[in-house]
Amino acid sequence: MQPNRRPPSPDPAAYRSRFRWLWWLLAYLSLGLGIAGIFVPGLPTTPFVLVAAYAASRGSARLHHYLLHHPRFGTTIRDWQAHGAVSRRAKWMASLMMLISAVLMLVVMQATGSHAAWMVALPIGCMAVVALWLWRRPEPPR
Repeated sequence: MQPNRRPPSPDPAAYRSRFRWLWWLLAYLSLGLGIAGIFVPGLPTTPFVLVAAYAASRGSARLHHYLLHHPRFGTTIRDWQAHGAVSRRAKWMASLMMLISAVLMLVVMQATGSHAAWMVALPIGCMAVVALWLWRRPEPPR
């Protein structure tokens, strides 16, 4: 892709939705949460970016084009849209981040002497289910 190329003009029928502004809002909110997930342990990045791409496809042609051609997220989004696939590297990174988050929660619970174990067990259980689901996703074709 050429860096100065403008996005293709959107199909007018695809963007005439009465709720286009809600899709636009969801796209930018999801993208913001995805960016925050880069810095906040336990907050995922990729799912929010995928939701942002989906919502942008219905609410903002410019943001959708930007996300599809982004040097960091573009390949991941295109792989997901075309094949429902997640790269092995992304699976390992997500699993590692979930493991680090789980360990941090356990350490904090132990350090504070909190007796509400369910408050840690529930998110760790959710992360385990997500990791299992993630590893069952196909990998993108080479």
